[in-house]
Amino acid sequence: MDKMMDSPWVLRIIALFLACLLFFSVRTELSSTNKTITNEQVEVIRDVPVDVYYDDESLIVTGIPKTVNVTIKGPMPLVIQTKAIKDFSIFVDLNHLLIGEHKVELQYENISDKLQVTLDPATIDVNIEEKVTQEFRVDPEMNNRLIDEGYILKGMTANPATVFVTGAKSAIESISYVKATVTGEQGLNQPFSQEAAVKVLDRDLNKLDVTIEPDSVKVQVDIGEYSKELPVTMNETGKVQDGITIDKLSLDTTALRVYGKKSIIDVLAEILVDVDLSKITESKTYEFDVKLPEGVTKISESKVKVKADITKVEEESKETTTNPNPNPNPNPEETEPDTITEDIDS
Repeated sequence: MDKMMDSPWVLRIIALFLACLLFFSVRTELSSTNKTITNEQVEVIRDVPVDVYYDDESLIVTGIPKTVNVTIKGPMPLVIQTKAIKDFSIFVDLNHLLIGEHKVELQYENISDKLQVTLDPATIDVNIEEKVTQEFRVDPEMNNRLIDEGYILKGMTANPATVFVTGAKSAIESISYVKATVTGEQGLNQPFSQEAAVKVLDRDLNKLDVTIEPDSVKVQVDIGEYSKELPVTMNETGKVQDGITIDKLSLDTTALRVYGKKSIIDVLAEILVDVDLSKITESKTYEFDVKLPEGVTKISESKVKVKADITKVEEESKETTTNPNPNPNPNPEETEPDTITEDIDS
């Protein structure tokens, strides 16, 4: 036996046998690995909805993504079936957590154990807060540049005037504005109504994640002509008739409202009324036309009344002629004894 083992040919045959055995062993292993790799599949299922379990009657949860991406890896038939049917679910259960901030892991169910599952994101930061409902007044708003020149926004009212806002306590406390924005085309010049969506904003005008009931209101917009009240001033014209003295002229209207373009109306300081003095012949109330200033479309009154107090000079002259001595002494002789008496006494 020792002599056989010492033979070079025997050793060569044994080495060849071992080499062949090693070769076939490695080949078998590689074939098995390649077969396994060939049968594996990787797929990404995007935008899978996330279900959240918590007490939604009294709590509000923020920080939950609406969807996640799910990566599955495993045998090709299982991967293809899972992606096609999508009968699995992604969820997070918060029922056991208290109010406050928490880091939680997303979970999945109804996915085969033979598949490797990766969620993106896998963990999330959530904030559990008390749910609060509060009533707020709605403030309608509109861009004044939409209004035609010569018209102004006189007012806006919302119906209903208030809405109920529900959300997390921190969100409700940060509410600064509850707006209903009215839109329209350029050149608005008459009243109208419009349904407008309600927006809830914080002080930085960021939209808040809250529930609004109702989420829209009907806004009544009142648009009217631009106007301004101006004082009335008399402009005396004509010549007073002979024999008449005008003691006083007084207006019964001290101010009038004029309408027109803002650029024109704002320049005006007063409304002049021409009072023709030649037409005043007695003490009474007269009416005079109001002349529209250039650019004014209309005025609140087309006529104004002027009360005149006069004195006729002829009547005064007659009274003076009839009674030249308004205080005559009927018995001038009676004064003489007094004078004599005073002289005697002196």
